[in-house]
Amino acid sequence: MGFALVTIQGCISYSFTGAATNAQTIQVDDFFNNTDLGPANLGQTFTNRLKQYFQQNSSLRVVQENGELQIEGTITQYAITPIAPVSSTSSQSGDPASLTRLTIAIRANYVDTIEPKNNFKDRVFSFYADFPSAQDFNSVQENLEKKILEQIYIDIFNGTIANW
Repeated sequence: MGFALVTIQGCISYSFTGAATNAQTIQVDDFFNNTDLGPANLGQTFTNRLKQYFQQNSSLRVVQENGELQIEGTITQYAITPIAPVSSTSSQSGDPASLTRLTIAIRANYVDTIEPKNNFKDRVFSFYADFPSAQDFNSVQENLEKKILEQIYIDIFNGTIANW
C-alpha cells in the first residue's frame, strides 16, 4: 500500500494570536481626550494600555516613529445616561432610571504601510457598560472604564491587524 506526500507552498501570514500581518512594528501615537466628562488622564491611560495590548497579543514591536503600522485617534465620547426606567408609586416624582450607562467612543485613524488597503480614517470604536442607578458612579467608575476599554482594545486589534 503506497501513499503520496503532497507539498503545498504559499505565502500565508498567520499567528496563533490572530494577527494577520507581515509588519514587525507598530507606532501608537497619543489618543487625545476630547470629552468634557472623561478623566483628565484618560487619553494617556488609553494610549499606554493600547500599546500593551498590541505587545501582549502580537509579535509587533511598539516604536516611537516610522512604524510599519500606525494608529492614532481621539476619545470622542464619555457619556453617562440614564436607561431602563422603572415606574414610581408617586405621580409627583418622575420615572427614575433603574440603570445608568457609561459609553466611551474612540475615533481612530490607521495606516498600514505594507498593505495600504487595510488603512482607515475616522473609524469609531465604542462600547458601554451599565450599572445600578442607586450606586455612586465614583465607586464603579474605574471598573466600568476598564471593562469598556478592554472591549475597545479588542475591537481595534481586530479591526487593524486581525483584519476582522
